[in-house]
Amino acid sequence: MRQRNVLIFPAGTEIGLEIFHALKYCKEVRLFGAGQDISNHAKFVFQEYHIIPSIIEPDWLDQLIYLCQSLSIDYIFPAYDDIIVALSQRAEQLLPAKVISSPLYACETTRSKLATYQALQGSIRVPKIYGSTDEIDDFPVLIKPDCGQGSFGIVRVDEPSHLLAALNSIPKPIICEYLPGEEYTVDCFSDRDKGVLFASARTRRRMRNGIAVNTIMVDLPEAWKIASTINHILALHGAWFFQLKRAVDGELTLLEVAPRIAGSMATHRVSGVNFPLLSIFEEERLEIHIKQNAGVVELDRALGNRYHHSVKFSTLYIDLDDTLIVNDKVNPLAIKLVFQCINDGKQIILLTRHGGDLHQTLSKFRLTNLFDNLIHLSAAEKKSAYIGCKDAIFVDDSFAERMDVSINCNIPTFDCSMIEMLTEQSEIF
Repeated sequence: MRQRNVLIFPAGTEIGLEIFHALKYCKEVRLFGAGQDISNHAKFVFQEYHIIPSIIEPDWLDQLIYLCQSLSIDYIFPAYDDIIVALSQRAEQLLPAKVISSPLYACETTRSKLATYQALQGSIRVPKIYGSTDEIDDFPVLIKPDCGQGSFGIVRVDEPSHLLAALNSIPKPIICEYLPGEEYTVDCFSDRDKGVLFASARTRRRMRNGIAVNTIMVDLPEAWKIASTINHILALHGAWFFQLKRAVDGELTLLEVAPRIAGSMATHRVSGVNFPLLSIFEEERLEIHIKQNAGVVELDRALGNRYHHSVKFSTLYIDLDDTLIVNDKVNPLAIKLVFQCINDGKQIILLTRHGGDLHQTLSKFRLTNLFDNLIHLSAAEKKSAYIGCKDAIFVDDSFAERMDVSINCNIPTFDCSMIEMLTEQSEIF
């Protein structure tokens, strides 16, 4: 199977990062990121990040077309709601690169909550919309941007005196009925000929800046029927999702539909449904089979660390006890560094005063054949005396050992808490 060149744009959104994590180890694709020249996380994970101006700039499309041609891009994954519409409207100009998206009608309709509700009203329950403040017959109500996404920018108004301020604070506001019940996101995948192939719900337990940072799979029997109805009307294909909330009477009511990857689709991805890869296969009209592992997955997200640094080295000197082996277990982060060095063709030298049989210990922990050299010191010997390479780093739990090496060898030294700077950087494909 040939490798496809895939561009994620803009790469630094939560959507773009989920597409990256879904595809980064897939042999079928080679990934590239693109976006504005601003601080964003994509610069820390993509090996190639290319600058493309905002779509409000006059020359963004010309620059994107040139980038796609120069990189021989096969597919573009739009990774932000406004980008989906912008690329779908210009799909012909981007050829031969194809935009992974649903049809233009679906993209334009779902970008507006009002248009979405109008398209689906009568087929599934949608929120009551108040055309003016005079029509409101019950409080609270929700004021939300017509072109918003998720829960970002939504204001709950509990009394008439607060209406004007809320309406003035939101661009293109719509006034909706307040839905007090539980909220669900339903992750979906559709084939343009066979219809819905996957629809599974999860609840959003904790939110931050409109993004679900804790979500768990739940059984929602109505999900598939609602998904099929939406799909029939909007002709969606590939990955998409919709959100529901229970009204006062308990009936499931639509919040929004989005023809794209969701940042928290990882919940279903790790159980077997790789939505971005499946979307590429659907675009190529390949036969698709989805097999999800049984069981419930809960996803919790928090801030993570990535680094750019100026440390360059060709040789890793690393300690064994309390560094590679901690509390009688292999240290996963240290072993990640070892294999990263193997992948990069760097020399790895074990420098240890291990008190037992070194070869027996390495065998016990399955650490044999990892090192270019084993240096087994006596208790009185200094590790600095055995470091001959100046283009090197030294990893050891002992501050005294690190200080000795730093003074006498003048190379960077690291303890276990510092290793992440070396491993949490641009991904290796």
